Amino acid sequence: MKKLVSLFVGLFFIGISAISVSAAEYEVQKGDTLWNIAINHNTNVEELMDINGLDSSLIYPKQVLKINESKIEHYMVQKGDTLSQISKDYGDGVTVANLKAWNDLPTDLIITGQQLIVNGPETTQQEATKQVKQKTNTDAHVSKSESVEVKASRDVSKLEEKKESKKQQTKVEGRTLSVEATAYTAYCTGCSGITATGVNLRENANAKVIAVDPSVIPLGTKVYVEGYGYAVAADTGGAINGNKIDVHFPTKDQAYNWGRRIVDVTIIN
Repeated sequence: MKKLVSLFVGLFFIGISAISVSAAEYEVQKGDTLWNIAINHNTNVEELMDINGLDSSLIYPKQVLKINESKIEHYMVQKGDTLSQISKDYGDGVTVANLKAWNDLPTDLIITGQQLIVNGPETTQQEATKQVKQKTNTDAHVSKSESVEVKASRDVSKLEEKKESKKQQTKVEGRTLSVEATAYTAYCTGCSGITATGVNLRENANAKVIAVDPSVIPLGTKVYVEGYGYAVAADTGGAINGNKIDVHFPTKDQAYNWGRRIVDVTIIN
């Protein structure tokens, strides 16, 4: 009898183990992005794209995605947090260098509400530091784990940035001012996706748009933003006052990577 009970218990736990690692399915809802699906299912965008054979982050309602929920742990940045304090709170193995490597952070700058991976793959301090340095070098090699498509996309982006920088140095003329620049997406909390001037950013995801204080930069003004490129002042924001702007990106990953920085804005017309 004991043997039968032991066999039953063993089969029971084997069944649970099999279920816990099997891939689930999720039907895409209107307004979903790979980013929020990944966060809600404790995984990441790259894994979702890989398991579903996606060549881009574009998804559509009623599309069925496979979800392989992993043990990746995220932490939402609170007001006053620093990478140093977060690394101390999570203990051994979670160093500042590892946090930067796991989250593709080129600097120590983090913002309130940002989601950070706090238990990525084991990485030595030396390897993590090397990864961070590579991310700040425009000629750095792309990690072997990245797909050919991602590498090609980054190479093109770097080339475009160099071209834009060259254009600014040789052709861009106008009044220049220094501003504090943050970033947003059309799907941010409380965002309708429609700018103050009527641009639908959800239908025009790659539109180069910035939110401004109209008393500083009038709406409709064409500008050149250092590190972002040519854009149009087409939106406003409750927190955008004085010499502050908000630059639009199609994804939260890109917005988080931009972070908060001081840049020069050249007003072209």
